[in-house]
Amino acid sequence: MAELALEMLNITKAFREVLALDDVSFSCCAGEIHALVGENGAGKSTLMKILAGVLNPDRGEIRLAGRKVRLSTPAAAQKMGIGIIYQEFNLLPWLNVAENILLGRLPKTRLGVVDWSRARMQAQEPLDRLGVRLDLRARAMDLSVAQQQLVEIAKVLSLNSNLIIMDEPSAVLAGHELEQLFDVVRTLRQQGVTIVYISHRLDEVFEIADRVTVLRDGHVMGTCEVSAIDKTTLIRMMAGRTLDETFPTSTERIGAPFLKVKGLSSSKLGLRDITFTLHKGEILGLAGLVGAGRSELAMALFGVAPVDGGEVWLDNQPLHPGNPRQAMQLGMALVPENRQEQGLVLSQSVRNNTSLAIIDRLRRFLLIDERRECDIVKKQVEDMDIRTPGLEQQVAYLSGGNQQKVVLAKWLCSAPKCIIMDEPTRGIDVGTKAEIYRLMRQLADRGTSIIMISSELLEITGMSDRILVMSRGRVAGELSRQEATEERILTLAVGEALAAPLEDVADRAS
Repeated sequence: MAELALEMLNITKAFREVLALDDVSFSCCAGEIHALVGENGAGKSTLMKILAGVLNPDRGEIRLAGRKVRLSTPAAAQKMGIGIIYQEFNLLPWLNVAENILLGRLPKTRLGVVDWSRARMQAQEPLDRLGVRLDLRARAMDLSVAQQQLVEIAKVLSLNSNLIIMDEPSAVLAGHELEQLFDVVRTLRQQGVTIVYISHRLDEVFEIADRVTVLRDGHVMGTCEVSAIDKTTLIRMMAGRTLDETFPTSTERIGAPFLKVKGLSSSKLGLRDITFTLHKGEILGLAGLVGAGRSELAMALFGVAPVDGGEVWLDNQPLHPGNPRQAMQLGMALVPENRQEQGLVLSQSVRNNTSLAIIDRLRRFLLIDERRECDIVKKQVEDMDIRTPGLEQQVAYLSGGNQQKVVLAKWLCSAPKCIIMDEPTRGIDVGTKAEIYRLMRQLADRGTSIIMISSELLEITGMSDRILVMSRGRVAGELSRQEATEERILTLAVGEALAAPLEDVADRAS
């Protein structure tokens, strides 16, 4: 066996009465990519925060290269060569690439001013190690998401890190950007850097990792060589049950047309002549490559983005552009792609977020009927199985899956007739995905109309009653559930302007 770079032995951590980690032992070999997986709330983040010095364990010890260490602060962990890249980047947008890489460590001249020549040389070194080229003078706000991530990795390398924790590094990437990330991770492995790779995308585990450790409810369920395990077994270890790869099927007949869109266009959003119909009780999948206009269409329908022309009818009533309040009054809801920036008020409580869509109904004169509000929110928390210490818990401290449940609960309070769900399962674990799939199908069977936007082709084909494929801001085609295959969807998504091989397009759509 290769030399152990990291040993976390018998780690226990409790938050008041909640036992987050119970006698957890976790180890990594030098120069390996070790995946850490588990459902939301399994303890992954707590374990990694202990390793990064953000939290201190109640019991247990940590060894690096066989030597016992105490990582009491993030600075202590950095000094020991441990770096962490969080899912939410920590770049300062107005600073340039070099300034972000060397943040707080810019070299100075004898006169005490920044030595920019030496700074650019020092910032270029980690980028050279990664084999990537970036303009060191470019501001972080002007970079793509993939380029920002490379800056984060370079920043960690500039601190001489030989053990790097990557928390959901692929959550916002697709296609060639995802392949670039994999290339970078493999390059680091070849250089002897140990990588702890946290991801909910199990396909990536089999693509990139050497070994995988599964956490469930604060316990280690096992560590396996990736080559010696299959996806079904991995899911069973994570969820504690056999999770069927199929999706819930409809038990009801699809009803009459409910949403009618004719000739919808927006030069600002790049939408052109969008026409389609959504029926009562139907899940309409919206597929396409990144940049095809799917999220833009969602924003236009809900009235939060401008349109140039076209007609939208909801429940036989005209829906006026630029009026989300009217959309809500007519029974439309929008679960946005970015739950943290667009779906939640992170500084507010579960109670305040959940009741947000019905706050006007809860007013008695100028005051909120808090007793009624609490009753409504408590029922949603129970029905949605939102794991929270209480209704006053800030949503910022919930797991990604539970945050998504709060977004859904917010809209379900208003009993919507039509819900647009933009990437409803992005960044959440397989167990919570299954819960959301069941909820979507239950809503549809009760007559709720759903538009589901997803970049996961398996999700699109498994959940949709009918599929619209978008390409370059237009509807490129329509497929029934029976007609839909990944190849047909991709062929329509490519469009006439794209001549890339089908295999490359599949990467971009994944």
